[in-house]
Amino acid sequence: MGTGRKRRLHFSKIYSFKCGRNRFDDDHSQIGGPGFSRVVYCNETGVAEAASQSYADNYVRSTKYTPMTFLPKSLFEQFRRVANFYFLVTGILSFTKLAPYSAVSAILPLIVVIGATMVKEGIEDWQRQKQDYEVNNRKVKVHRGGGVFESREWKNLRVGDVVKVVKDEFFPADLLILSSSYEDAVCYVETMNLDGETNLKLKQSLEATSTIHDDSDFNHFKATVKCEDPNASLYTFVGTMEYQEQQYALSPQQLLLRDSKLRNTDYIYGAVIFTGHDTKVIQNSTEAPSKRSGIERRTDRIIYFLFFILFLMAFLGSVYFGVVTKRDLDGDRQRRWYLGPDRSDIFFDPKRAPAAAVYHFLTALLLYGYLIPISLYVSIEIVKVLQTIFINNDIHMYYEEADKPAHARTSNLTEELGQIDTILSDKTGTLTCNSMEFIKCSVAGTAYGRGVTEVERAMAKRTGSPLIVNGRDQLLDDHNDEDSTLSVKGYNFEDERVTNGYWFHEPHSDVIQKFFRLLAICHTAIPDLDEETGKVTYEAESPDEAAFVIAARELGFEFYKRTQTTVSFMELDPVSKKRVERTYELLNVLEFNSARKRMSVIVRDEDGKLLLLCKGADSVMFDRLAKNGREFEESTKEHVNEYADAGLRTLILAYRELNEEEYKEFNEKFTEAKNSVSADRDELIDQATEEIEKDLILLGATAVEDKLQKGVPECIDKLAQAGIKIWVLTGDKMETAINIGFACSLLRQGMKQIIITLESPEIIAAEKDGDKNVISKVSKESVKKQILAGKAQLTASTSDPFALIIDGKSLAYALHDDIKSTFLELAVGCASVICCRSSPKQKALVTRLVKEGTGKTTLAIGDGANDVGMLQEADIGVGISGVEGMQAVMSSDIAIAQFRFLERLLLVHGHWCYRRISSMICYFFYKNIVFGTTVFLYEAYASFSGQPAYNDWYLSLYNVFFTSLPAIALGVFDQDVSARFCLKFPLLYQEGVQNTLFRWRRIFGWMLNGLVSGVIIFFLCTRALDPESYRKNGKTAGMEVVGATIYTCVVWVANCQMALAVSYFTLIQHVFIWGGIILWYLFLLAYGAMPTSISTTAYNVFVETLAPAPSYWVVTLFVVIAALVPYFCYKAVQMRFFPAYHGMIQWIRYEGNTDDPEYVNMVRQRSIRTTTVGYTARSIARDNNLYHLNLELQAPK
Repeated sequence: MGTGRKRRLHFSKIYSFKCGRNRFDDDHSQIGGPGFSRVVYCNETGVAEAASQSYADNYVRSTKYTPMTFLPKSLFEQFRRVANFYFLVTGILSFTKLAPYSAVSAILPLIVVIGATMVKEGIEDWQRQKQDYEVNNRKVKVHRGGGVFESREWKNLRVGDVVKVVKDEFFPADLLILSSSYEDAVCYVETMNLDGETNLKLKQSLEATSTIHDDSDFNHFKATVKCEDPNASLYTFVGTMEYQEQQYALSPQQLLLRDSKLRNTDYIYGAVIFTGHDTKVIQNSTEAPSKRSGIERRTDRIIYFLFFILFLMAFLGSVYFGVVTKRDLDGDRQRRWYLGPDRSDIFFDPKRAPAAAVYHFLTALLLYGYLIPISLYVSIEIVKVLQTIFINNDIHMYYEEADKPAHARTSNLTEELGQIDTILSDKTGTLTCNSMEFIKCSVAGTAYGRGVTEVERAMAKRTGSPLIVNGRDQLLDDHNDEDSTLSVKGYNFEDERVTNGYWFHEPHSDVIQKFFRLLAICHTAIPDLDEETGKVTYEAESPDEAAFVIAARELGFEFYKRTQTTVSFMELDPVSKKRVERTYELLNVLEFNSARKRMSVIVRDEDGKLLLLCKGADSVMFDRLAKNGREFEESTKEHVNEYADAGLRTLILAYRELNEEEYKEFNEKFTEAKNSVSADRDELIDQATEEIEKDLILLGATAVEDKLQKGVPECIDKLAQAGIKIWVLTGDKMETAINIGFACSLLRQGMKQIIITLESPEIIAAEKDGDKNVISKVSKESVKKQILAGKAQLTASTSDPFALIIDGKSLAYALHDDIKSTFLELAVGCASVICCRSSPKQKALVTRLVKEGTGKTTLAIGDGANDVGMLQEADIGVGISGVEGMQAVMSSDIAIAQFRFLERLLLVHGHWCYRRISSMICYFFYKNIVFGTTVFLYEAYASFSGQPAYNDWYLSLYNVFFTSLPAIALGVFDQDVSARFCLKFPLLYQEGVQNTLFRWRRIFGWMLNGLVSGVIIFFLCTRALDPESYRKNGKTAGMEVVGATIYTCVVWVANCQMALAVSYFTLIQHVFIWGGIILWYLFLLAYGAMPTSISTTAYNVFVETLAPAPSYWVVTLFVVIAALVPYFCYKAVQMRFFPAYHGMIQWIRYEGNTDDPEYVNMVRQRSIRTTTVGYTARSIARDNNLYHLNLELQAPK
């Protein structure tokens, strides 16, 4: 069915077929060679060649498992934990005669532990699979033949298919655009998912296919594309198309990438070139890794240590057992007659004592296995799942505007949130919310605009002083911040001297008129008139350009129409006071690029005057001013510096009048350069523009705010106070990144900038020569030299804050193996690092370098598909879910809606999770060493005969039921300090970064505590019960009585130790701690009431023996107190005289000093350093006049 074409004129002088036509240069000569072997038969799915192709399908999977691999892969994940593998081996051995306990009591806990963990893994992966299902089953129209298009799922697309994508749909694969709804076959593409940017990119098909506009035209369409093989480069594409027996060169201008979106274009037709995992966006991502936290890896090492202790104990016991067994038969005399050594089997046969020792060794390995906490891993899994539920339900991390709560997509890494050393952040869409606002301007040397930037507001809040802008106080109430919403997006300008036409009365009204006319004319925006409302909206190639046009409109200069040769706008006539239409003839557009740093248009006004209107960066514009055009230069420079300090992006506006001859000469050169197809085309264009863009007359400067997300400066400030380093990795140009650095206080005035770039004259000269080897060599040497110079600066001045700023080209060389360690040393020594023009691959490589080079925990945060590699490479990947596109979220470990939520996620939940997990694991080892020590001492007491002190089910249930639940409650609910104090004292976070709560000294301290407790329990119990009579009838305590009494004391001590260690009691903790003790007595009653075939040595032991005996209760009381005294004394001394940082804060709360500003500031001062980033450090640096002090120190004496 045919579709009507959308007729709208475009500025074809910029995007014409003639200027955009590619030629067969050196790049295209590679077609068919290695790396350029892909052949696509478009719309020819039935031919043999197309059928024989085995390219990837369009199904995309981000899950860790498939139904086929879940069981083996998940089992591998579980049994790569050495403890689980050990219990598997012991479970198998428990079916032999070597086992000192029954097989069921050994196997059942292992099945419960492994099963619970696998179920958790399966549920998490199922969530990812559901997201994949949604993406893979999206629909797109595909040509099925005969000029008919049908809806088909994305996953069923094949290479060569012709698809029709309509407005606001995502591209399902990498497509070659064939035509669009526009006459000149252009389309507008939003690449937010690729580079995070919302500004639209313009793409255009080949002229040869641009005339295909109806579905029926594809009935006989055939074409063959030969192009590069799948690769990760988002910005390059080399290929050729054979169509109607003609060959045409292809470029990135014709390639539409998967996951970008069609905007402001009714439809496009495209041929599928790359599908599924061959698409460029997926090529930039890596397979979801199996991430394990540092604490879990250290836990494995502790387990290895305990295995060493276990083997050592078993070995020493077995040697002793072998020696004693050999001596059992001393002639006719039997030393241990009760074992019957003369008639015993191999286990106690004195004649085969070495073999008996070996068998005992295996038995001891099974028996001492209770040193290893079997329920540790599953308890950690349970705790982490519950911690993620708390994170997901935290109302303070819920973004009401988008209805987005925080979402922890994996529970493996919660404690890592409390150990982050470096954050690597994307910029666009992560730090900013993708909107520019026109907020201030300087015209004719006068500053206009009373708006307050977020940086200014943050500084004023920090100092507690009123904010004065242009002589007026600004209110700083949070209520006003919340309620103030822009009536016009992109426009936040407020100044009664200019608005509502009052600029007529200003001293330089003629300059103001020229200033706003320039804003209305000098751009490449396209107006879109809504015929129903009459309202004009704009589509611009950059958000700041849109902000300029909107500002001009709101101030009375409304651009509303563009043709290929004219620009029309409405303005208020100062004389008649009426709106009049102006139409200027558009002669040339001199485009902006990062090298020129400016953009100009040449127009002819209604009076026939030739005008060059120019806007650009101050670094290039001031040098181009005429001698008579510098009237307002000094005051404008002063205003620009003020704007930059306020975090605003500035542009200088200037103009000049041209004479006819001058313009004619320029136009000939410019047209010739633009139509050139030689290698130096760009250089010829630059030469032509260089000659005309000079002798300018200054009008003023604009200041737009790249609107940060709410709370970003405050969040960065808190994270900096917590000692966390923050790197920004962005695809934006250097100027933009630096401006944002100032806006969010990553950079500040006075901070020394180390800029590494390849814009030096020798590099430019080498690039002109075109020898790639020479360029590479010279560039690498230049980068190395700049890095070494930067290190020298760092060494020379240790007290000053430094910022490292590096562009993408330089970064490529800085990441070479022989340079990257030096680059990392330089970067780590700087307070902030900004990497500009970074590709997705470079982001991932930088993240890997920081992670592996520093050995510290890294967190990456981003919102687009270009951030996926970085998120997966970091220890923790955080996806921003508040903007469109789910690629980053789907590949992240945790999703939040706004960057500011990172503060609470790390400083509160991260600190709590780290502390809880660390304390819980230490407690687990403590309670198992207490238990294992009593088992070992009893076996030694029994001459290392392999006799356990406890009943089989006592052994099995100790970890699973009687002591695990209090540990889980500690891991879920404990708080050393409240959330308010976590945020008030950010340095508390350093306990996790420095790993003070899980360092070896603390771990061995808990182990020693367990050993001491176990020794006290065993010897006090055995000495108290033996050989004295136990009951009033004179009977002494047997093995079952002594074992049950020791076990009772162990359960009491383990649970009471937990009560001493807890900082924050809840009802659930009380229930679990005291409930664990009660559960033991209930179990004794229930298990003892069972038949002797089941209860064995526990038959009625509590009812008939323990409960009636007063000595049982007395021994329990005194033994428990004696075992807990050492820890209690140590903790009391430490807390009183040597408190840790959290201990100091607890004292503040306990002694009621929370409202004592002097004492609180003394504690907080530890976290604030002038060499860090953030507005707090910036304010202190100013208060202390550091800048002046540095100047005095550097002055010659």
